[in-house]
Amino acid sequence: MTDISKKDQLYALIRGNPFISQQDLASELGLSRSAVAGHIAGLIRERRLLGRAYVLPDSRPVLCIGAANLDRKMRTLATLQMGTSNPVRSEEVFGGVGRNIAENLARLSIPVALLTALGDDAAGHALQTHAEEAGIDMRGSLHLSNTGSGTYTAVLDEHGEMLLAMANMQLYEELTPAFLHSRQPQRAAAALTVCDLNLGHDSVATLLADARNADGHAAPLVIVAVSQPKMAHLPRDLTGLRLLILNRGELETRVARALPTAADLRAACREVQRQGARQVIVTCGGEGVYFTDGDTLDAPIAHLAAREVDAVDVTGAGDAFSAAVCWSLYHDSNDLKLACRRGLKLAAMTLESDATVSPLISADALDDIDDADLAPPPPTLFQQD
Repeated sequence: MTDISKKDQLYALIRGNPFISQQDLASELGLSRSAVAGHIAGLIRERRLLGRAYVLPDSRPVLCIGAANLDRKMRTLATLQMGTSNPVRSEEVFGGVGRNIAENLARLSIPVALLTALGDDAAGHALQTHAEEAGIDMRGSLHLSNTGSGTYTAVLDEHGEMLLAMANMQLYEELTPAFLHSRQPQRAAAALTVCDLNLGHDSVATLLADARNADGHAAPLVIVAVSQPKMAHLPRDLTGLRLLILNRGELETRVARALPTAADLRAACREVQRQGARQVIVTCGGEGVYFTDGDTLDAPIAHLAAREVDAVDVTGAGDAFSAAVCWSLYHDSNDLKLACRRGLKLAAMTLESDATVSPLISADALDDIDDADLAPPPPTLFQQD
């Protein structure tokens, strides 16, 4: 066997598992560790690998960090009546903001990995299997013994609008700064990192610190809010943050005041930028989205109207929006208007489906962005000024 063929075999093993150790490569190929190191150095010189994490130039993934839950959705069959039993239709599906974003991205045919925490129960095993079958790299996730997996229970009205949601997600407290440090090879391999705020405050602070201390070499960081209570997980200093995606209620929590008008919302976006976030997207449901059209404090804060749809179920629409924005940033860098237009399309597809991740989402779903999302918004109580 020639040295060239050994090197090609080594390259094939790394393509199959970019995080394989040099010792495992040596054992698999019958080589010494020093011979493996020499072949790897040669592959790096040839630009077939990009650095110590064996990053393949055509396969750097989007790395999602956050929740992977078993979601229980209960939809009332009539108007909800408090204090009594209500007839419902119920189902269990796979959910969690980080996991939902990852599955959307996998359906959009880009490489994606997920760092999450899973229990050793049936739900955890099912979540792992489903994610891997969807094309999500789960190799870095944390598996906890004697622990139940995360759950999210949503009560929807007869029109599919959420009335109440309850989350049992204490296990994500195990996604600590030490855990993130232990997954540095996976993090270094990412083209883009997307974190949801199910992570604790210290872990989010660690991601932000790494982003601002990496001298431009770290993957851009996107943070996606998950609820108003969990806005407490977002540090005050947002320096290093590429993009913050949140809804109007979560922005109100962040700035500790109501935002009844578009002018108020724009002022709050400026405040978040002054805290260090490079750009901000604020989703406002049927009133569309506001976004910073540029990454300076004097850049305009633009608005796009939501697409008009017959909503079947709102669950997962915000995660689909975030996934499309991340897909767009992955491919088109800084065009946040195009990213939001793509996000609105994927959110509309999800609203029209009873699935948390629409089965109609595919690699070509974002190719034909038309002008439907550029129409003037319908009259609402939340008017632009």
